[in-house]
Amino acid sequence: MTGAVSAGVPSIYPTILYRDAKAAIRTLTDAFGFTELRVYEGEDGEVLHAELASGNGVVMLGSKGRAGIFAKAMGDAGPAGVYVVVEDVDAHHARAVKHGVEILMVPTDQDYGSRDYMARDAEGNIWSFGTYAPGAGG
Repeated sequence: MTGAVSAGVPSIYPTILYRDAKAAIRTLTDAFGFTELRVYEGEDGEVLHAELASGNGVVMLGSKGRAGIFAKAMGDAGPAGVYVVVEDVDAHHARAVKHGVEILMVPTDQDYGSRDYMARDAEGNIWSFGTYAPGAGG
């Protein structure tokens, strides 16, 4: 396999299906600061596939209830948990609060050196944001 994994390009992409994928995209972009890379919609406006970036990471999402092997395998799965590295935890937290996101844990200094907070999106998925970067040493 050549070129499949290169420096700076993520090799893991969390993928979450939502009952209301458009609302999820709004939460991820407005409240959590993700950047919309791609959104593909069906003729009926249903989100077939979306890619949203934070730093050099990407999360993929789509609508629940569609046909296809992945959608059927995921069924009514959830919630999922995703950890995202951010530089300024307190500013990120303030943005999420401003947009009405449910906060499960306020910014907290951890014993292992990270500062992070935890939130729940409208469909129950848990989003943790912090300064700990696995594999970055330290």
